[in-house]
Amino acid sequence: MKKVAVIGANGQLGSELVSYFKVRGLEVAALTHKDIEISDLDKTKDVLSAIQADAVINTAAYHNVPVCEENPDTSFKVNAVGALNLAKLSNALHYKLVHYSTDYVFDGQKRKPYLEEDAPNPLNIYALTKWDGETLIRNYCNDYFILRISGIYGKTPCRAKGGNFINTMQKAARERDVVKVVRDEILTPTSVAEIAKNTFSLMQTDAYDLYHMTCKGQCSWYEFAKVIFRELKLSTPLESCLVSDFPMVVKRPTYSVLENDKLKKINLDMMAPWDEALITFLKEL
Repeated sequence: MKKVAVIGANGQLGSELVSYFKVRGLEVAALTHKDIEISDLDKTKDVLSAIQADAVINTAAYHNVPVCEENPDTSFKVNAVGALNLAKLSNALHYKLVHYSTDYVFDGQKRKPYLEEDAPNPLNIYALTKWDGETLIRNYCNDYFILRISGIYGKTPCRAKGGNFINTMQKAARERDVVKVVRDEILTPTSVAEIAKNTFSLMQTDAYDLYHMTCKGQCSWYEFAKVIFRELKLSTPLESCLVSDFPMVVKRPTYSVLENDKLKKINLDMMAPWDEALITFLKEL
């Protein structure tokens, strides 16, 4: 593998992948929304035909959850039709496809870490269209890695959301007298640096499949915030609360922890514990 194309190259995950792959000597075509529109099959084919990459990594997504509820057509167009187009072109242009999905495909009722074989039950439009994208890739593409991730953060702010949870906590600490964060919504915060490292290793193989790729362990959003406040020495009082304390704009799973079961089975689960990865990131920040 000598050349990769990264779609969504200026996003939180995409920018990390571009940097990581370049450092490892690969030629990287960094594609942003102005370069490629994955929901348009013909234009996508023109762009990718010209690049002739060995692998295409898709980080592009319509992923602002409340906005997806208001715009289901656009959500489906990007998250499902876009994935379908990349899947079809993968076979025609002979590239490996790496596609990122989400922990939100599950409904949270299991209350213990989800395995790749567990049945999805999306609770909102964003989650449903991401699962649609997964299904289409699995049915239309031969050489694919579908990677479900969770609670990501990185150096580059998320463009659709104006930042990540760490940015949100810093802003809240500056602007509020007390910061309240839910304690009954459980996830695994995951650094994009960890995802980039593990993606690169997996792509050296032909073990094509659907994988979970998150840091190890689990925590509540409140526990996530506690580490941020401690490491950044934020002095604003931090208090826990319940999901029910806030009006629910969109239905979300209250438990979305993923087990990296398939990565473990091929001895490629190199993800760090969530708190260690977070502390490393905050020290660098």
